[in-house]
Amino acid sequence: MFEFKVIAKCPVTGARAGEFFTPHGIIKTPVFMPVGTLATVKAMSPQELEEINAQIILGNTYHLFLRPGAEIFNETGGLHNFMNWQHPILTDSGGFQVFSLAKLQKISDENVICRSHIDGAELIMSPEWSMKMQGALKSDIAMAFDQCCEFPATHEKAEEALKRTTLWAKRSQEFFNAHNDLNAQTLFGIVQGSVYEDLRERSAQEITGMNFSGYGIGGLSVGEPHDVMYKILDLLNNLMPQNKPRYLMGVGYPLNVVEGITRGVDMFDCVLPTRNGRTGTLFTHTGRINIKSKIYEHDFTSVDPECDCYLCKNFTRAYLRHLYRCGEILAMRLCSWHNLRFSIRIAEEARENIIAGTFPEYLKNFKAKFHDDNNSEN
Repeated sequence: MFEFKVIAKCPVTGARAGEFFTPHGIIKTPVFMPVGTLATVKAMSPQELEEINAQIILGNTYHLFLRPGAEIFNETGGLHNFMNWQHPILTDSGGFQVFSLAKLQKISDENVICRSHIDGAELIMSPEWSMKMQGALKSDIAMAFDQCCEFPATHEKAEEALKRTTLWAKRSQEFFNAHNDLNAQTLFGIVQGSVYEDLRERSAQEITGMNFSGYGIGGLSVGEPHDVMYKILDLLNNLMPQNKPRYLMGVGYPLNVVEGITRGVDMFDCVLPTRNGRTGTLFTHTGRINIKSKIYEHDFTSVDPECDCYLCKNFTRAYLRHLYRCGEILAMRLCSWHNLRFSIRIAEEARENIIAGTFPEYLKNFKAKFHDDNNSEN
């Protein structure tokens, strides 16, 4: 039921175009995956996600465990039915929320004891807990429970997290294989190791040796410089299996996505498109703009003439700025809509150029055009 095929590869850069077959459809890679933390992509309906050609979305195991809880998903038959999204879904393991959100009390090889960010209730999280919850969610792709490091982290701390990630990957895989329908759901392992090349190489060897269906690259985009991220991706490009999908977790800044594709990454996710959209920051083919800036007050052009989204085909920068200044909800919806479509389209354009054999030219042109516009908010 699950199969990944590389159908084209750039001989210059190693960028790949592929197809990942799942029970809920074929995912054409490279792909950007919108984040639906609480069984919804913020400001977007499932129908609108289909209109912008979202192939796959994410759900968050930790958040959905807290609200509405596993019982609801057992009753409804999983996350697809609950939110009426009949396309592929990937669920994260909950491990990143231990690192970023929950109040940590104790972490050991056995489990994680922390407190809910909502009400302070004590939570006990483990690989088995994560697999059981993701089994209730019935996502197409589940992620192994892992430990993510903060940046900067000492080599000692990063190695400790690596050892635990490997241990938890084994336990995740054992529980998953024993309790889940392997024809309906598959499991990805996660490579950790912070910014240390020796640890990344070791983690890649240990995790890929377990023969997961795909591999996440975790612990990046947590504060390290972009060139450091690219150095780690260059290293992993030569260490990870060519016949399995590679998922760069939590990365969504356009330049990072394109650079990741250049280094053989197939899948990306991030909350950045909707988070930025809610505050008026938009991505365009010529760079990032803040639509609340006064310079757009009399700008009756499209946000991005190269974009095919609903916003860009129907409204002007001046109108969008007006909506923000008036506090209209539509402003946040339109900007989120545009940013998501822009992120999805980057992957689509890269794929088209990989298949056509023109990816190096696409890469050069994208990097030459895309820049940041640091307009002040007025």
